[in-house]
Order: sequence, then structure tokens, then C-alpha cells
Amino acid sequence: MQMDSDLKALGEQMRAWRRDIHQHPELGFHEHRTAGLVAKLLADWAIDVQTGIGGTGVVGTIRGTRGDGPSLGLRADMDALPMSEKGTPAHRSTHDNVFHGCGHDGHTAILLGVAKHLAANRDFRGTVHLIFQPAEETLRGGSAMIDDGLFERFHCDEVYALHNNNQLPAGKIGVRSGAILSACDLFRINIKGVGSHAAMPHKSIDPLIVGTTLVQSIQSIVSRNIDPLDTAVVSICKFLSGTAINVIPDTALLEGTVRTLSVKAQETTLARLRAICEGAAAMYGCEVSFEHLQTSPPTLNTPAETDTVRRAAEQVLGADNVIVDVAPLMASEDFAFMLQQRPGSYFFLGHDGLTCHHPEFDFDDDTAPTGAAVFIEIVRQRLG
Repeated sequence: MQMDSDLKALGEQMRAWRRDIHQHPELGFHEHRTAGLVAKLLADWAIDVQTGIGGTGVVGTIRGTRGDGPSLGLRADMDALPMSEKGTPAHRSTHDNVFHGCGHDGHTAILLGVAKHLAANRDFRGTVHLIFQPAEETLRGGSAMIDDGLFERFHCDEVYALHNNNQLPAGKIGVRSGAILSACDLFRINIKGVGSHAAMPHKSIDPLIVGTTLVQSIQSIVSRNIDPLDTAVVSICKFLSGTAINVIPDTALLEGTVRTLSVKAQETTLARLRAICEGAAAMYGCEVSFEHLQTSPPTLNTPAETDTVRRAAEQVLGADNVIVDVAPLMASEDFAFMLQQRPGSYFFLGHDGLTCHHPEFDFDDDTAPTGAAVFIEIVRQRLG
């Protein structure tokens, strides 16, 4: 591995920062302690700091000493999950039902390591903006920063981000042009029928029958409306109705998610959901409303910037440790909103351990220097 000796030395500092953040997790838009720690460290290294962007976001700006050049954005997410930690590391979460179960503590520590290194090695042209983003888990933090003028205030020609991935061997890098993560759409379906005594179902419009019909019909979307060479997943994850064992209820509620790897599949699936709801209402003579609760686009990497990541990773690790055209995941990520605004690339950092969102997940600290080294090499290649 071709990695600067001072970056290797930063490994222990990144470990310490990461474990401190892990012990003090904060939910989206409440990352006050984490943002404060980030801002203080950046200021200590003579990096220009702006806080409160999109709520609790922080941006540090490092300008190279060799004059004008491109501006790069390097992004890390800071928020934790609303779940309890079941593992027992010495740095276990000190807060009930708040836990860094997705590795954002590690992502933040990596970008801090990059910041410290670049602050001491400014022999490049152009500018690096270090974007510490809130609330990724809500899929709202990235757009909140954008709406708060992120790219107007901190011009970025390109943006880059990483995420840990235990489906890759530890320390390997996975890159992919095009869709690397899916879009995510959350929806709710409300059914208003007519209630009745269970002994007189003919006097009801049973919302449970309507709901089960909807569940069955919705499962035809992927098999009959989506190109078999495309990818989509539709899941009904909540079905609520009724309170008594002998009463046909008058209402039912369904909630679920749509995951798609293309905008076309996303649009088709949502259109079919609406049409199926309208058809069920007509068929049963009841009210069926479809509510689109939240949306985020697929994470679409641009080719040139993905090739930059590939070349940087190969320089750091060697080609044998870089997985090109890594398999995409059906998870979602609000860095996608930044990629709608600017060209860029999102890549995977392999790690040993459990999958994200497992209650015993703990970020693999040994991989942090690799992630930092790839970010730094991206800066060298683009601004060197």
C-alpha cells in the first residue's frame, strides 16, 4: 500500500475521534456535539469553517498554495440511528436508543483525517471543501444543505463521498459508474370503507379485503411493469386495521417503500401504485388515497469522476484491491441530491464486521486510513 507515513500515524487519531463520536451519537439535525467537535478541530488546523448549514452541517474550506484550480467537495455524514446498541465495546453508546449503527462516526473521522492532512500539506492548486452533512438517515440532510445555499456559498466542480460496505473485503475499494444505490420512495395508502358487525359482512365495505387486494396487485408491478433488465423492489411493510375480534373495521392503512435503480423504473412504479389504488377504489366502491411521503433519487455516479476514484484507489492500493463495476445496493443515500447538482462519485470502502443497521455493528477502525488515503489521492490527482 502506497500511503504517506503521516497518514498512517493519523490512524490512531481517527480511531480516537471515531470512538468519541460513537460514544456520543446524535440523531439527524441534532448533531450539535458532533458538529461542534468537527468545527473546533477544523479551526485548530487553520481551516476556514462555516457552521449551521442546513441545520447542523459544517463546511471547512482549504485553499491550495499554488493558485486557482478546480474546487472539490468531499462529504461525510454525521448522524446516528434511532436504535439501541446491543454490542459491548468499551466505546459503547452512552445514549439509549441512539447508536452509530451505520458507520457515520467512521465517515466523519475519515474526513477529519483528510482535513488534518490537507491542512498541513496545501501544495495544490484550487480548493477543497470538506462537507460534514447532517441527517443522512432521514434522507433530508443533503437537500437541506443544498437548499441553504451549499453550492452557491461553496462552489464545487465535483463532489465525492464514501460508505463502508461489509460485502467487500476489508480495505478494498468498490467503484461503479451510473447507479450505485437505489432511489427510495415512501408511501402510505389510506382505505375508507364501511364498518359492520362481523355477522353482517354484506352491510360493510371491508377495508381488509380492499387492502389484501392492493397488496397482491402491487406485487405485480415489478414482474409485469418493470423491464426485467432493470431493478425495482416494492415492499408493503405496514398493514393496520381493526381493533375488535368481531367487528369489520371501516378503515385500513398500508405503508411501504419503493426501491429502484433508474429514474424510469421509479416513475413507472409510482404511477402504477396510484393507478392500482384508483382501480381498487372503483372496484370496491370505497375511498383509497395514495400519499407519496418522501422521495430521494438513485445515486448516479458520473463516468469521469468515477474513473478519478478508480485511478486514485489503484494508486493507493494497487489494481488488485479495487473492484470496478461493484454490484449496486438497493439501499438509498441522500448524497444522490448532491450528485443531481454536481458531477461526482460515491464509492464503497470494504470492512470486516456486521452489516450496517445491525444492533452490534461497529465501524472497522483499521479501514479508516485507506478511506482517507483515497480521498487525499483524489485531491492530488485533480488538484496536483
